[in-house]
Amino acid sequence: MEGQMNKAEFDVDGMAARLGVLGAEIARWTVDGEPFMSAVPGLSLHRYDKSTAPKSATYEPSLCLAVQGAKRVRLGDESFVYNESNYLITSVHLPTIVEVLVEDPRKPYLGLVLRFDQRELSQLMVDGKLPAPRVQKSSLGMCTSQVSPELLSALERMVGLLDHPEDIPILAPIIHREVLYRLLTGEQGMRLRQIASAGSQSHQIARAIDWLRDNFAEPLRIDDLASEVHMSASSFHLHFRSMTGLSPLQYQKQLRLHEARMLMLADRLDATTAAFRVGYESPSQFSREYKRMYGVPPSRDMKRVSEAN
Repeated sequence: MEGQMNKAEFDVDGMAARLGVLGAEIARWTVDGEPFMSAVPGLSLHRYDKSTAPKSATYEPSLCLAVQGAKRVRLGDESFVYNESNYLITSVHLPTIVEVLVEDPRKPYLGLVLRFDQRELSQLMVDGKLPAPRVQKSSLGMCTSQVSPELLSALERMVGLLDHPEDIPILAPIIHREVLYRLLTGEQGMRLRQIASAGSQSHQIARAIDWLRDNFAEPLRIDDLASEVHMSASSFHLHFRSMTGLSPLQYQKQLRLHEARMLMLADRLDATTAAFRVGYESPSQFSREYKRMYGVPPSRDMKRVSEAN
């Protein structure tokens, strides 16, 4: 038993040391608040020197790892925190509210995001002869899991490629497949296999989410969208909420508000123009829903952002 305890202690210490090395690598490439979009496809590195206020963000299908500090992500009524001990995995596009948590200014938030898509998962299931999951109710498309040494090793090697750009075209796809394989065969593998299995309810909802993302400014007709993915309206509602934590209308609303805020920030559009651009027919309704989501009306929010910069 003593030997087992020593081995466990060694594993914990070893993981902490490896996270520290990976954090140092991420720190080399990043500056506060500006994502580093690396030459490795799908890989971005992130640094924040202090905590941030909650803000809207759409999480893509991805693996998110914090090697120092933490992030809190709110999805509907659910809240997730990921830090050095666990990673966050998102299986579909989800509108969220996120905040960075930094307790010690000498230890900034350092993390990485690796994006993937459903086709990659499906192909790997075929290549690896991984069995399709049993048919079951759709589960929430976001969760946290403990970081394994094997997954951490693959991510270390992926970040290490940044020092050898000539190796990226050949080795990055191999390591990327290894990361996905670790996810598909790990604790959350069943969740990802549901998404990647054609004909499953999760796969059908993922198709509906893709349509909403591409057409969020269009009027939403639930019966038509449910029919498009071969589900009844009642079943569609049930499984959509199970996967996203939101109703289809709430999901569309959050997409619209997020896009409107980006238009006002990036393109300097006024609130009324942004509201019409994302599909609102009533500027007053847009202002009410914007305040409900962000805490202040659009004009005050833009003034606050301007003053902060």
